[in-house]
Parts: sequence; C-alpha cells; structure tokens
Amino acid sequence: MPIEPFAIGICSWSLQVKNIPELKQFLDRLGVDVVQIACGDPHHASWDEGDEMPAAALAAGFRMSGAMLGFPGEDYTTPQTIEKTGGFGDPATRPERLERLKWALARTRELGLTDLMLHAGFIPAIGSPERKPFLDTLAQVADHATAYNIIVSFETGQEPASLLRATLDDLKSPHLKINFDPANMLLYDKDDPVQALELLGPDIRSVHMKDANRPTTPGTWGSEVPLGTGQTNTKLVVQTLQKIGYQGPLCIEREVGTQEERYRDIEHAVRFLRDCLAG
Repeated sequence: MPIEPFAIGICSWSLQVKNIPELKQFLDRLGVDVVQIACGDPHHASWDEGDEMPAAALAAGFRMSGAMLGFPGEDYTTPQTIEKTGGFGDPATRPERLERLKWALARTRELGLTDLMLHAGFIPAIGSPERKPFLDTLAQVADHATAYNIIVSFETGQEPASLLRATLDDLKSPHLKINFDPANMLLYDKDDPVQALELLGPDIRSVHMKDANRPTTPGTWGSEVPLGTGQTNTKLVVQTLQKIGYQGPLCIEREVGTQEERYRDIEHAVRFLRDCLAG
C-alpha cells in the first residue's frame, strides 16, 4: 500500500526490537503502521528471523518506507571515532563494505522496497587529496544501486549541507539521494537544519524526525533530546518540508535511553508530530 506524504513512521532500531512480531506489537500500541526497517546485517541490528526476515516483514501488515544499513565496526563513542570508522571513510574497509552494500541492496529488493539509507561517512572537503578516492567509492555505490534499481540515500550530519550538495552535484547519479536528519546537524555541530533543507530539498528522499542540542564543548557530541524540546525547531522543520514539496513520510528516530524510555519518547513524538501537522 502506498505511503501518503507526511505519514508518521518509526525507525525500527529505535524500538530495540529483535523480531518482526515484537516490532508489529510496538507499532500497534503506537497507532502507527509505517516503519523504516533495519536491514538486519548479521553483525549489526540483526533479526531473529535471519534470512526469513523479509518474508516475515511483508506478511506483518505494516508499511515500509525503506531499509537502513549500518556497517559492522562503526564506532559512535565520539565524533572522532565515527569519523575514522563510519561509512566508506576508511580506505581499508571500503571493499568489504561495498560487498555488504550489495547484500543490503538485495535485501531491500526482497523487502519489495525501492529505498536504502546509510551513512556514507565523513565526506572529504573540496580540494583535499582524500576527496577523489572517496567520490570514486560513492560512484561505485551509485553503480551498484543502479544495477539493483534501488535509490541509496546518504544520511545528513557529518558535513555541512553545502558539501553534501556539491558532492551529489559532482556524482550526478539519479540513484543517490538524501536521508535528512535535522538533529544530526546539531549533534555533529555542522549546520542549521532549516537552511540545509532549503539547499538540499530537491534530493531529500526520506526524513528522520529527531531532536538535539548542539555540543557545549567543541569536538564532543551534542545531546539528543525528546522531539520538540531541543534546538532543531521541529515545527519549522515540518513547515519547511511542506514548503519545499517533500512527499515522503516522517520517520521518528530515538537513539538514547532504555527500551521503555525510548518507547515513551517515541509515543510523545507521535503526538507532537500530529499536533504539528494539524496546526
């Protein structure tokens, strides 16, 4: 069933579920039937169903907006550790991660989906010697995505929006788009989310609804907070998404706290977004 614009959804990993029935139970309690679903790499966000996960998800009765891939070995302890280990940043891990990407593209197709989201890693600045080999790797990502007829969307946050804009313009692939996460821009202390929306708008394929405050000490993480309580200005983000013609769902992401605390905060976020859309 198609997903209407601005439908409220949930990122499956935020609920810390391990199997599809548990995910369905949480979604039913929340009164939500849209989910962005973790691919379930055996080494990262795995599912009890293993290779049978796509069939179980398709039979569960919820709607999926896309799949999410995380790479084994990504270390989010500090901004510095994820810069070294995230996405395709480390040349030594690029070959194995390209293979893992192909696995995820195949799984995305098994799920009956057209969209796969991931963190590309810290994009090197224009003029740096690391930029060409990094872009060559992203060009391979585009080639694999094209072969599977899947859209791969890079999640925002690690770089200013202007650098991501320039990178997509350089790559010129219709199979590379953006998964917009406004809170990441504050957590990494990189950009203003609303201004970024204006710049990246034409290529925003999906959205994570998350809130945060900027770090108070340079080089450290900002703090993730319940939706509507931080510096992201969620109401203005939603209004700007409407203004720029975004046509996808709003998928709530919560990445801190116990499972019970996350559920409580996601429940609040569902109500908050409904109020935003109603007003």
